[in-house]
Order: sequence, then structure tokens, then C-alpha cells
Amino acid sequence: MLGRPSLLLSRSGSFRPENLGQNAMAMIGNLCFTIFVVGVLVFTIIAATYQPEDPLFHPSAKITNFLTSKSNATFRADDSVVRTGEDFLGVNQTAFTTFINLNDVDVPENADGGGVTENNLDCSGKIDDPVDCTDPDVFHLLMRAAIEKFKDIHFYRFGKPVRGSNDSSCHMAWRFRPKEGKTAAFYKDYRSFVVSRSENCTLDVVSIGDYHSGGNARKRKRKNRAGSDRTLGKLDEGFEKVTPKTEGEPIALPVVGEAVNDSLPVVESESSFGNGKYLIYSGGGDRCKSMSHYLWSFMCALGEAQYLNRTLIMDLSICLSKIYTSSGVDEEGKDFRFYFDFEHLKDSASVLDQVQFWSDWDQWHKKDRLSLHLVEDFRITPMKLSGVQDTLITRKFGSVEPDNYWYRVCEGETESVVQRPWHLVWKSRRLMDIVSAISSRLNWDYDSVHVVRGEKAGNREMWPHLAEDTSPEALLSSLQDKIDDGRNLYIATNEPDTSFFDPLKDKYSTHFLHEYKDLWDDKSEWYAETAKLNNGNPVEFDGYMRASVDTEVFFRGKKQVETFNDLTRDCKDGINTCTSSS
Repeated sequence: MLGRPSLLLSRSGSFRPENLGQNAMAMIGNLCFTIFVVGVLVFTIIAATYQPEDPLFHPSAKITNFLTSKSNATFRADDSVVRTGEDFLGVNQTAFTTFINLNDVDVPENADGGGVTENNLDCSGKIDDPVDCTDPDVFHLLMRAAIEKFKDIHFYRFGKPVRGSNDSSCHMAWRFRPKEGKTAAFYKDYRSFVVSRSENCTLDVVSIGDYHSGGNARKRKRKNRAGSDRTLGKLDEGFEKVTPKTEGEPIALPVVGEAVNDSLPVVESESSFGNGKYLIYSGGGDRCKSMSHYLWSFMCALGEAQYLNRTLIMDLSICLSKIYTSSGVDEEGKDFRFYFDFEHLKDSASVLDQVQFWSDWDQWHKKDRLSLHLVEDFRITPMKLSGVQDTLITRKFGSVEPDNYWYRVCEGETESVVQRPWHLVWKSRRLMDIVSAISSRLNWDYDSVHVVRGEKAGNREMWPHLAEDTSPEALLSSLQDKIDDGRNLYIATNEPDTSFFDPLKDKYSTHFLHEYKDLWDDKSEWYAETAKLNNGNPVEFDGYMRASVDTEVFFRGKKQVETFNDLTRDCKDGINTCTSSS
């Protein structure tokens, strides 16, 4: 008790006037340190508990960062167009070789202005003779004409010209990329050139045809033999498949416009079948779900097959969700190859169609005593199956959702071990060729705006401002500082009545997907090739295909204006759902 008064006296002494300044500085220092410590604690708690959104819809520049993520393997349902392997390849990751400039093309010694004068100066009676498309001088003439005409693309390689449809026509192919291309892909075009000969033997390019008008320059690839080497090398048409080096293995790039060979792989012999190891997923609740759900689950199965070093037995017949169909009901019997690049998948991974597999299995499994290992619990991890020696591992899924979703296999501890091989799945090159055709018709020189309306614009409870923010008047106001007057403007939208956007025609040259329906109608190459895949039956250009093409044309615009980033303050997924990435 006697110590307390002395303690109080000592403390009261600290409040003497001569000590106030020193005490104030000490208190401020202690306060700043306390704030710093609290901030560190808050940041640590946020970092430890933060769960990022599904990376499927938010691709990063490096796919390795995504694949090593420890985030929850489940995801929120989404009816948008899914991201595939090529979307994860940033342009800066690719080793694009130097493109061909006009100065790189030799000017022949006998060049006359923009044309080429033939060595035989006596042209009397020979003006109508056939043009020799194999002449090197004619080759240089066509290259220079193409480079001069198409100023918004970079040329990477030219194929040698061949004779066209008549004596004054040559067909030539080239590989290119748009100058301001944001996607890691090459494109192939082949066009018809009309060449005229004047009285003094000068050859000039009179005109260049439309996209893919030079069919004689498009050489078909040979069909792949079963069991052939999967190394990606030279193609039959004289172009090399570019495989830029990344941090690990070289990654192939899609080349849009080349002939597609997505025939089904077959097993060459009974011995090769018996020596193989296989994985199949059976049943489950993934069927007829959204395309994002389907791909998320399929990539889990493909990842496990690669982890176990087994061939994945896949069902190429998929069910298209009613959210994409014109009938409003789920539609069975859609082919995987309608939507994804099966040629790239079969060339890069070990896969077999399940119809062919079961036919071979029924024929040989008893004779060769091939064994089957059944797994009915998704919680049995791939790591526990790595020592299984049976020929076939069958994962059988039940009827109770969500435990019967395929992607449940890749949750938990498996997520850090089994990686989804996104680089193996690309979008259908047939669909991407339509994208390239539309972009080419716009000379790769256009801006784009994505306008989301439809059901979201009518739901004011979840999107209170969307209808007003996407009205023609609001669009004109929002775009005036973003898009220059008079520009080609591609409008990607789910608004069914495109006349809704007529007021924009006073300032822009507007373009919509339906204007290019000849690219998928009954006279188109897409129609013929998809019907062939479908046993001769015509294939509908369904809602998912439309959304996919519409979105990809939008992404190729020089300037891109998005609904939920640039036009409205509403959140993409409804009120109070905005994140820094949406």
C-alpha cells in the first residue's frame, strides 16, 4: 500500500510541461506501430482465408499459376462461353518469328512499276496465253500485292502459287496474324489472284478474291495412322506447326484455316490393345449441364488419365444443355467435335472413343484375360490408383448430386497433384474459321462492343441499371470517348432485335453476327463438314456456337468495350457480386 502514492507521484511527474513534447512523440510512435501490427494481422487473415473465384472463367497470363492453385475445385454455374487452352497462352509467351515486310520480297530486275515484265518481250498473239503461276517473278508479284492490300495483318509465310480456276488466275496461301492480335494463334488464308498481261508483256494483279477463295492452294492433310508418332512436326501443305518454347515443354499453337482431320483414332492390333492401360468415367450427374460444367469435369478425367499414364476412354456424344438450344430442352447426340478441336486432342494426348473401345474390349478381353478395376467412391484419389495394374480402371458415379459430379475426383488433396491439362483442349477450328472469315471481311480493322441484355436487362432486382445503361442513347454516350466516329463497330449481343441498335448507325458502321449467316448455311463448308461428322444429317448452328463465334469476333476487335466493365455499374452476376476481376 505504501508503494502506491510514490508510484502515482512518479507518474504525475511525467505530465510536467517540460515532458509533454517527449511524451507526445512517444505516444504517436506507439500508435503508428500498433496500426502497423493490426494491418499486418488483417492482411495475414485475409490472405489465409481468401478463396479465389473459379479460374476457368478468369484465365491468367501463365497457365502454370492457375494449375498450381490451391483454390476450391468447385465453381459457380455460368452460361457464358468457356475458356479453352489457347486462351491461357499470352501473346508474350509465344515465339512468333519475324513477319514478312514488303522490303523482304525481292523486286525482279524486269519489274515495271507495280507489275512484272516477262522475259519474252515479243507478246504479239500471246496476251491471252496462260499465266505461269510457278514463275518466281509471279510469286513475288503476288506476295507484294497481298502485303500492299492487307495492311492490318502480318504475314509469316507464303505458300507457292498454283494455277487457279482459269488461265489468268493463280491461287496462293499464306499464314498470318492480325497486327494487333491479342490471341496466341496463327491463321491461314488462301485466295484467288486475277493476273492480267499487257501488250508489252507486263503482268499486273487486277484483283484479289475473298477469304478462302483460292481453294487450289489448300492441300489436304493425309489421314493420321493409328499409333503414329504424336510429335507435332511439318504439315503436308508445306507449313510448319509452330511450337514456341515456354518455361517447360513446347506448346503448339492453333492454326485456323487449315484442313481439319478429326477422324476417330483406332487401335492397330490386338496386342497393342492388350498392352494398353485405360481409364473410363461412367454415369454421373454432369450430363446436360452447362458447357462450363461439362468441360470442368471432362478436364478432371483427362488430368487423372494423364497422371495415371492411361488412355482416356471418352464419350464423343454429349448432351447440349437447354440453355443453348432453340427448342428450350436438353438435346442429346451432339458431337464433341462440333465444339472442340478433337484433332489437336488426339494428336497431343492418348484418347479413344468409347464405342470403338467397347467393341475391341468385347472382342479381346476374355481371350487375353484383360482385367477391370471398379471404383465407386470419388474420394478414392488418383494417387491411390497409381499402383493398379488392371487393364481398365472404371470410375462409376451414382445418382445423387453433387457427389456424382466427375470434378469431385479432383477436389481436396488431389487438386495439388492432378493438373487439368488445359493446353490439350482448344475450340473447334471449324468455328474459329468462321470467326476468321468474319474478321477478314472486316479487314481485321474494326472495334467491338459486347452488349448484354436479354433476361438480365429485364431483371431489375438483380441488375437495376442494365436496361438503361445499354439503351441506344446510353451506348452513344458511353462510346463517344472510346470509339472514333465512322469506325466499323462489331456488336456482340444477345439482343434478338438488332434494329434496337439502329441509332448507332449515324456514327458507326455497325455489324452483327446474323449478317454472316452464309458462313454456316446449307451451302457453306462448315455445314458440309459437320453433316459428314453427323452421319450425313444437317447440324444446327446452335446457341452455344453462336455465342462462341460472337464472343471470339468481339475479342479480335482493335478496341473492345465490355458491358460490365465499361457500360454499366451493375455486377455481372447480379447485385452485390462485383469483384475486382468482374
